[in-house]
Amino acid sequence: MIIFVYMLDLKIIKKYIIDSQIYVSLMGSFLASFFMLEQNTFRFPSFFLIFFTYFGGYIYTKYQYSKRMMQILFLCAIAGIICAVLIIQNHNIERLYKWMVICLLGLLYNSYFLKINVRKIPLFKIFYVGFIWGLMDAWLSLQEFHWSIFGVSFLFITALVLPFDIRDMKNETVLIFPNMIGVRNTKILAAILLIASGFIAYFYLQPIFALAFILSILCTLPFVFYSKNSLPDAYFSFGVESCSAFPLLFYVLLRIISY
Repeated sequence: MIIFVYMLDLKIIKKYIIDSQIYVSLMGSFLASFFMLEQNTFRFPSFFLIFFTYFGGYIYTKYQYSKRMMQILFLCAIAGIICAVLIIQNHNIERLYKWMVICLLGLLYNSYFLKINVRKIPLFKIFYVGFIWGLMDAWLSLQEFHWSIFGVSFLFITALVLPFDIRDMKNETVLIFPNMIGVRNTKILAAILLIASGFIAYFYLQPIFALAFILSILCTLPFVFYSKNSLPDAYFSFGVESCSAFPLLFYVLLRIISY
């Protein structure tokens, strides 16, 4: 009975939290919040702006070919309206332009109405996802573009996309790194990217934030090295995805310990 309830809970979580793209949107918002706190610019309107931007983009990308396309477009429109209202009431016209550029880049990633989209370019997907997340963290969420935060975020997220490539390597129709260089070398590449992001964080972030980020990398590396195609999807969509929230989690824990 206990096992049945446990499995039922997992199915509910997967259906309503993970598959709905709420979880990945929260993880992206938590990572952006970490950098906003580092820059002392955290505001809840910015948090919700980032959350609904991620939410609209991810549900569109995942479900654009489904039978519920009209419902998805409706949800995307609602998310877009919320973002526009948040920007108009709490930010400035420059922030609106930034948001529109990022939305356009998201459409270029994978849209059904485009003959050629970014996702179909061999080996390019991981860098493009890292690029967009980097813009969210270092451009949209801050007053001015912050190169060091962009570098940290870009390398960190690019590394986290690689385990998902390992998950999808048997079903992917486009050339990806695991199919070209093998699973082992893909893990090594991800580790190099993570370590590089840690070096940038060490030199450019405030000490407590740098420590929190380095601790996050140490906890992320096992998720990378234990990735394999045979693992259940929950390992990636919940486990690996959660790594994006580690920097904020460790920052909060370090602040609590320091008191």
